[in-house]
Amino acid sequence: MSLTDLIPAPRAVEGPYRTPFVLGTGTALAAAPGTEGVARWLRSTLGSALGRELPPGVAGAGHTITLRIDPSLEPEAYRLSVASGVEIVGGTAAGVFWGAQTLRQLLGPDAHRRACVDPEAWRGIAHQVIEDAPRFPWRGLMLDVSRHFLPKDDVLRYLDLLAAHKLNVFHFHLTDDQGWRIEIKRYPRLTDVGAWRTRTKYGHRASELWDERPHGGYYSQDDIREIVAYAAERHITVVPEIDIPGHSQAAIAAYPELGNTDVIDTTTLSVWDNWGINPNVLAPTDNTLRFYEGVFEELLGLFPAAVSPFVHVGGDECPKDQWKASPAAQARIRELGLADEDELQSWFIRHFDTWLADRGRRLIGWDEILEGGLAPGAAVSSWRGYGGGIAAAEAGHDVVMCPEQQVYLDHRQHGGAQEPMPIGYVRTLEDVYRFEPVPPALSPEAAAHILGTQANVWTEVMQDRSRVDYQVFPRLAAFAEVAWSALPAPAERDFADFERRMTAHYKRLDALGVDYRPPGGPLPWQKRPGVIGRPIEGAPPNV
Repeated sequence: MSLTDLIPAPRAVEGPYRTPFVLGTGTALAAAPGTEGVARWLRSTLGSALGRELPPGVAGAGHTITLRIDPSLEPEAYRLSVASGVEIVGGTAAGVFWGAQTLRQLLGPDAHRRACVDPEAWRGIAHQVIEDAPRFPWRGLMLDVSRHFLPKDDVLRYLDLLAAHKLNVFHFHLTDDQGWRIEIKRYPRLTDVGAWRTRTKYGHRASELWDERPHGGYYSQDDIREIVAYAAERHITVVPEIDIPGHSQAAIAAYPELGNTDVIDTTTLSVWDNWGINPNVLAPTDNTLRFYEGVFEELLGLFPAAVSPFVHVGGDECPKDQWKASPAAQARIRELGLADEDELQSWFIRHFDTWLADRGRRLIGWDEILEGGLAPGAAVSSWRGYGGGIAAAEAGHDVVMCPEQQVYLDHRQHGGAQEPMPIGYVRTLEDVYRFEPVPPALSPEAAAHILGTQANVWTEVMQDRSRVDYQVFPRLAAFAEVAWSALPAPAERDFADFERRMTAHYKRLDALGVDYRPPGGPLPWQKRPGVIGRPIEGAPPNV
């Protein structure tokens, strides 16, 4: 495998010169203190894929893969040296792990399989030195499992796919109008009722088609513990999201007292079977606050601070119509001395910012949390464009850039009529490759508040894992390079070279079993003829 086939592209390379190192049946693995977890991953993943046992060896010896930590390197940086043996040095165990992912790519597509297809195959790596480090500390993917539930094994698989692309944040969108996906023991109806809907709109909400099968599912608390542990082994931070005060009809269907009972009869609500912005939002009552404190208390026990320092509270798309009509909500506005319903939402978010901060966590929310005043310690996921992130960063708040016009992977990949359930703007592989997370107009002080970037995957029109794969790949590979590599300005990026490297990367994705969109367009079984989407024509606005 050519060095120049690596994705994401490394920072610096010396060589390659010749081929002195062969991963043979006698190759050993030496793990210095702090790298034992990476060694376990190499043996279970690389060893199984290539039919090599990788027994313990002596650090620095020939025919040995040596892992060690050098604190003088940046935390996620690594240096991979290939001579008579291989040495991977990282600033922390995370850096060693990313170096191990590079080693895996150098060994060819078979290294990405789950079992060995050719034990006798020659596995050689040219003599070289790779020095590498990420541009951003936050390199993420948000996966919506509420609109369409993905079983636990599919989530674990996506964690492996993130790791293979050196992405280190998994934003786990667990609740919405269409389903509640995490077991909360003190509130069993959240999953007994809230995890299931009787039918589902098929396609965009303008479609006349319905899938009349019941849909749902949830993760038990042990499932969540397994997902969190699996992510931690791969040096991935998990950001759980409980969406409040909007996007909450599933919770209200389970516990009607959470809704605005003085405006509508909330006992008539069921888990929503359609898409869009829902008018049924949480009531701003003490009961609602205490209820969600109970939810977050169990959540923090499942997502330890070491793996999940941030907790996402949503805060997006919360219509204020019911609050305007609610005597109880209006009384609360007067009681608190607030100006309007936007400030009422800000009060709601600030309550949980303080609650989480008192327990050692940081709140993050969608950029609507800026409206009515941003909680002092809160971070912002800037999704409606760059504008919210710019305002937040200039005000000294940390920001994750994820503008829908650029990196919403539910948006279609091509303008052709064969794209399945086409949603949004056309965002091609090249468009994603030319995405720039840091707006050039930001001051240096504000730019320092850009934690990084993430791609978001909303699953209204993704009914299963295969549909998610199609929308996410190959664009996630381009996004990973944007998040990791020190690329030039968008217009100066060498997309032709990236496309050439993708030729090799498609073979890796094949070995990983990813149902990506082929460069030539969807395969027959990937099409969804006759199902209405919501395509938006023209170039997306730069807002």
